[in-house]
Amino acid sequence: MKALVTGGTGFVGSHIVHTLTAAGHTARVLHRASSRLDALDGAAFESAPGDILDGDSLRAACDGCDWVFHVAAVADYWRADVSRMMKANVDGTRLVLEAARAAGVRRVVFTSSAAAVGIRPDGQPADESVPFNLPPERFPYGYSKVLAEQVAQEAVAAGQDVVIVNPVIVMGPRDLNMISGSYITQVKKLGPLVPVTAGGVSVIDARDVARMHLAAAERGRTGERYILGTANYSHRDWLALIAEVVGARRPFLPAPNWALPPVAAAVDLARSMGINTPVDSNQVRLGGRFIYFDFTKAWTELCRPEIDMRTSLRDTYEWYKEHQYL
Repeated sequence: MKALVTGGTGFVGSHIVHTLTAAGHTARVLHRASSRLDALDGAAFESAPGDILDGDSLRAACDGCDWVFHVAAVADYWRADVSRMMKANVDGTRLVLEAARAAGVRRVVFTSSAAAVGIRPDGQPADESVPFNLPPERFPYGYSKVLAEQVAQEAVAAGQDVVIVNPVIVMGPRDLNMISGSYITQVKKLGPLVPVTAGGVSVIDARDVARMHLAAAERGRTGERYILGTANYSHRDWLALIAEVVGARRPFLPAPNWALPPVAAAVDLARSMGINTPVDSNQVRLGGRFIYFDFTKAWTELCRPEIDMRTSLRDTYEWYKEHQYL
């Protein structure tokens, strides 16, 4: 098969390109002329200069392709302008789907996010049926993916073959822009001074995310969404595991839930003064929540993950050391 990958120069997209070529498929990468290609070192791919907001370049890129993996998005939501993020994540998805439809592409796999799935109030893992239930104005990234999924479902209703995947927090090598790698750098630098909140997170390795994307193209069900994840960890256990891998002292300072709102307010104040903070206030507010997900559907219908999170963290850490991020 020939597959176009939007966002193929990025973290998840580059892993999809490597996975496609390793499986014998032909990969074409949509990228800007200014894009760094470091993450694609060692992968054979066709270059398709363009942009997800440029319909002409999208149609040219989709021509002759069997699959399109639409991965490109503004994902560093704590550093991004909201209007730019909405335009890229929502309008870009619409334009990619239109171009794929015009080119006769068989199937589009759309990379949404677990941030578009709701959180269960009892802290139990949420599955694909739980609707987004956070305030859109406070969590614009998740809401942008909700709106993009609506665009995808409209395309499905009109007869287009689209499968939606919703990765949780992604770790792994090649995270050039430090999307999730800040977990490792903060624990390595600050060790026991990293605050430990009461909630928890869901995580997966980028190489498993890529394998699940390929499985979604091969056997996912049209119009369905699949949460891609490996494990749920409390923040305490997650930070302790990272500390073990990077050789740092285990974080132990508790950050109680009552302290999170004033800290979030302080982050908002700092940002209003032009001070760059490592997290935004919305991330702080969610620190006491258990952002857990149920991966049964993806494991059953697509494939199970192969890389445990200790291995993922070790490989991520070694990659950061090799590329002088630490």
